[in-house]
Amino acid sequence: MNMKKILSLLLFALALQSCNKFGDMNTDPTKSADMDPAIELAFVQQRFSGDMSTQEVTGLILCMPLAQHFGGGWANQYGQFYQRQQAYMANLWQGNYGADVKNITDAVYRSRTGSGQNINAMARVVRVYLFARLTDLYGDIPYSQAATAFTNGVLTPVYDTQEDIYHDFFAQLDTAMNQFATGQDRVTNDVFYKGDIAKWKKFTSSLRLRLALRVARQDPEFAKAQVMKAYNDGLMTSNADICVTRHDNNFNTYANYTGNGLSSAIRQTGSPVNNGYRLHSSLINQLKNTNDPRLDIFAKNYWDNMPGATFENRLDITEQVRAQIGSVGVGPKAFIWEDWMNTITINHPAAGMIQVGNNEQKLQLAAYMMENDAPFLHITYAETELLLADATIRLSLSLGATAEEHYVNGIRAACQQLVLYKNAPVISPAAIDQFIADNSLQPGKELQLIGTQLWINYFLNGPEAFASVRRTGFPVLPSGYRTDGYSDSPEMPRRLEYPLTEKTLNAANVEAAIGRLPGGVDDWEVRMWWDKE
Repeated sequence: MNMKKILSLLLFALALQSCNKFGDMNTDPTKSADMDPAIELAFVQQRFSGDMSTQEVTGLILCMPLAQHFGGGWANQYGQFYQRQQAYMANLWQGNYGADVKNITDAVYRSRTGSGQNINAMARVVRVYLFARLTDLYGDIPYSQAATAFTNGVLTPVYDTQEDIYHDFFAQLDTAMNQFATGQDRVTNDVFYKGDIAKWKKFTSSLRLRLALRVARQDPEFAKAQVMKAYNDGLMTSNADICVTRHDNNFNTYANYTGNGLSSAIRQTGSPVNNGYRLHSSLINQLKNTNDPRLDIFAKNYWDNMPGATFENRLDITEQVRAQIGSVGVGPKAFIWEDWMNTITINHPAAGMIQVGNNEQKLQLAAYMMENDAPFLHITYAETELLLADATIRLSLSLGATAEEHYVNGIRAACQQLVLYKNAPVISPAAIDQFIADNSLQPGKELQLIGTQLWINYFLNGPEAFASVRRTGFPVLPSGYRTDGYSDSPEMPRRLEYPLTEKTLNAANVEAAIGRLPGGVDDWEVRMWWDKE
């Protein structure tokens, strides 16, 4: 079903719910009797990467600069320079609890009985996936009682500990896998896999693997058991198994979710001249110093000052700029207009002599990676292989191949998966082979090299990149702390602080959660449960 139609049906159903009369005493007046769980599931799937507010604030403004993938723009200062901004830290919480948690929890509840085993299993998995992003950013959160005001009358939900939440994640994935084994219902509205149950099983196991490694430092024996279960149940085995949202070619507003939300956030300036978002020097230097062929895919120089330039028709001047100054990203402590670069003159075969200013000399995201219909990669085969390499070393497990073999498989898949971006150049097999040969897994540095490759693989997925850096400790990133008042913390924050609305409306429960944090203070510098030193 077309995603526009899905969204229209959901909005129509919500309208029916709000206008329902209380005439029948045998009908619960707080719930619509005919809301379709499949529509709710598709809505949440689409919003995960289509919601412009989440992708702009939680992704582009906070997590991507924190992980040092993006920087330079005025709005990047909050993540890039570690500047607290309560409204931005609350963005994901308010958006997810206000819409997505309600819908996916309701979908699980409505499909719990009857013949809809597959739709119930999918909803359970997506609920885990959604809550994982929340708890990995905030720590203890409302989980078991979240969105149960209608079903159980709970208006002020308790904050479950992150440890309890993670243990329930694995229980929910167990239930989902069991239901996938026997479910007969077809789910045609599924955004991720169009109802392909075999791929849903692989996605479920691969999500289990991601979550298992997250808790490995805190509970290694439990993590081992979950990794082995994920491996034995069957993980992704090729790029054909990637979980991807293929967005429509629509420019999103804050109320439309069919296009790629991150692309809309970057392109909302209208003119590329007004776009200050640039790629971070930590990412650019890592790619450049290792001769990583993905540098040519991720990063471009464009003639933004070309007369009549748009995001679609800008002239690519990367080759000519690189010949003079190399590949330059924005520094960890710099806005785009700082670390000023004097104008250079290049000779472009299609446009002749061009004056290239400071902003155009600093690399930005390639145009084909920020098209309205650019795909969003949720979990990839590359990630799965790199996590298997990590588990082989970290947990001393035997997982069907050596750590080196999993590492190589992960790098190869990470380079090859970029063909999912329409019009992106294809990295040749020879270039991939050369990169692998030059960057082999070195004894004593295995976790550093694996962690760095995971960080690169999470490019354009800010929350996962930020979580990976905190979990693995790699790459070791330079501080973005400034001494001129832009920074509130000397080191990279470890979590987001709770919204002020929670401290007003759910005070007792949020205070109990804060009391469990180190020092008993809601501070973004303190570590959550799985983020063990």
